[in-house]
Amino acid sequence: MVDKLNHDGSIIAVEHVNFFYGTFKALTDIHMLFKKNAVTALIGPSGCGKSTLLRLLNRMNDLIDGTRVEGRVYFEGLNMYDPNIDPVEIRKKIGMVFQKPNPFPKSIYNNIVYGPKLTGMNNKNDLNALVEKTLKQSVLWDEVKDILDQSALRLSGGQQQRLCIARALAMNPDVLLMDEPTSALDPISTAKIEELIDELKTDYTIIIVTHNMQQAARVSDETGFFYLGKLIEYNETKKIFTKPDLKQTEDYITGRFG
Repeated sequence: MVDKLNHDGSIIAVEHVNFFYGTFKALTDIHMLFKKNAVTALIGPSGCGKSTLLRLLNRMNDLIDGTRVEGRVYFEGLNMYDPNIDPVEIRKKIGMVFQKPNPFPKSIYNNIVYGPKLTGMNNKNDLNALVEKTLKQSVLWDEVKDILDQSALRLSGGQQQRLCIARALAMNPDVLLMDEPTSALDPISTAKIEELIDELKTDYTIIIVTHNMQQAARVSDETGFFYLGKLIEYNETKKIFTKPDLKQTEDYITGRFG
């Protein structure tokens, strides 16, 4: 019997979660609800637990020896840490885009179809349609449609990151996690990714870790401020950036610390 709970309007619910790397407590009593088809930004200084929480949301931390989770994380009402839940199935539904673009050393085409083929999609027409659809979604199609057989490693950094987004979308996820997806990119590529995030939230729920305050303010609907493994404040982005409830949040956002 899989543990199930109803959280109206939320696609992911984190309930009183503590997380440990060995004996080190990286997250303390985190409680958050993530709204469907919204962009949520996680902000805070380095080492405050933002990326740890992000990886917790699709069980990527399971791959690190000595980690331990207390509390519950619900995805579409199911406790994703229930022993009966397959973490691979979770990762199909909750995709991840990393800080540094990490295309496979394969062709652009094969980067997109690699995951779907592993799950049994083999029809050439279906694969071709999927490649076109996801590259259009990631606003990359017009730039690469004539070079799909060329190595993805020949693309620019910004193009590689959009390819990685397309690759994540090819698995048909409900949620897209982004860990500082523009920190390695130039301003023009960053602007393209931010525009893309705004377009994608129509169909996906997006959770983004960013060090860039202006980026959080531009792209997100909700913002959570973390400090030393604790969620200090979580609210609508406009409120967090204009009238936060706590002075600690205000001090961080205005650059007085962190």
